[in-house]
Amino acid sequence: MALQELVEQTVQGLGLDLVEIERVAGGVLRITIDLPWLPEHAELPDQFVTIEDCERVSRQLQYVFEVEAVDYHRLEVSSPGIDRLLRHALDFERFLGEEVDITLLEPIGENGAGIAASRKKFRGTLEKTDAGWQVVWSDAPPPKPGVRVSKKRAPAPLQALGFTLDEIREARLAPVVDFKGRRRATPDAATPDSES
Repeated sequence: MALQELVEQTVQGLGLDLVEIERVAGGVLRITIDLPWLPEHAELPDQFVTIEDCERVSRQLQYVFEVEAVDYHRLEVSSPGIDRLLRHALDFERFLGEEVDITLLEPIGENGAGIAASRKKFRGTLEKTDAGWQVVWSDAPPPKPGVRVSKKRAPAPLQALGFTLDEIREARLAPVVDFKGRRRATPDAATPDSES
């Protein structure tokens, strides 16, 4: 049985999702796990993988690897972190509206939209379209901390790139460090300014 299939069966058998398997120099085998996500539970607060989940998966995988004679020196089991890999359509659904890094398999080529023809990497907001997915971004530099931006100033133009899952090499959540936590855009939520 292939390593990917073996690990996936074991992790799913424990009620978790396999995000990534990575072999690193020195015989290190890294397994990244996450809690399963269902669209019908999207409004529930985010829950996270715990240390106990990682320990449980690690113990089970060690037993399975011994039985299946899998060659490795050290096993590391962890949660996805802030730059989580997006592999399946369900991952893209889960992180709609989030900032993502997309790497295409091939450069975009001639487009007439002012984007370099050799460009393969993009960072922007993930959106869903009728034809698939798109990433929307602005090439304007972000304002420096502490600098006031005039409200009269015209916003920088947005650019969009449509893609299908077959056209991407890798997609990850952009590693945004915010000490207040990742916040989802909720258009229905009342802002503090509107409460009077």
